Amino acid sequence: MSATGEVTSGRAGRGRRIILWRHGQTAWNVERRFQGTTDVGLTGTGVAQARRAARLLAACEPDAIVASDLSRAADTAAELAALTGLEVALDEGLRETYAGVWQGLTHEEIIARYGAEYAAWKRGESVRRGGGELETEVADRAAPVVLRHVEKLPEDGTLVVVSHGGTIRTTIGRLLGLESGHWESLGGLTNCCWSVLGQGARGWRLLEHNAGTLPEPVLGDDD
Repeated sequence: MSATGEVTSGRAGRGRRIILWRHGQTAWNVERRFQGTTDVGLTGTGVAQARRAARLLAACEPDAIVASDLSRAADTAAELAALTGLEVALDEGLRETYAGVWQGLTHEEIIARYGAEYAAWKRGESVRRGGGELETEVADRAAPVVLRHVEKLPEDGTLVVVSHGGTIRTTIGRLLGLESGHWESLGGLTNCCWSVLGQGARGWRLLEHNAGTLPEPVLGDDD
């Protein structure tokens, strides 16, 4: 609000923002089953999560929405599109990490069958889980999709990217310029929670991570 009492836009001069939003709950999430690129739909709870989160994110006045073409992400994005009137651009480059023979297995089954490979992955080593993609290869395909859509934004615009936990983690790591061995230090996203990146003078900054409420401005010495 200005000194004259007028409500002013919170967007002016803040730079572009990217909201990376994980899809809602699926049955395989509940079963702790590795999904990867398998097209698993939302549960009823997942749809409700998407609708709740969409109401909050609509208040951010996004300028564009891009989503993975897997149904759990596309259907999550559709809830925000219904409130904002924006079209959703679907892109297979935002799909979850392809995990080969791990897909469809629970974490317990993976540990039992591929224990050494699983442990190496958890240590942050470069591992083709189940013979699938490396995390760096996921970033190679996903980060450029995000940046192409960012380039189309107005100066203070907001892009919402609806994707998957692993893909979001690798994309954030790449955009922040972190070495891939440190990407695991970014905690996982809860279903239908999001992270916010802001464009600063020295590149992208992580403003919020695994948020589930409306992002608030940072007020203080580090804003």
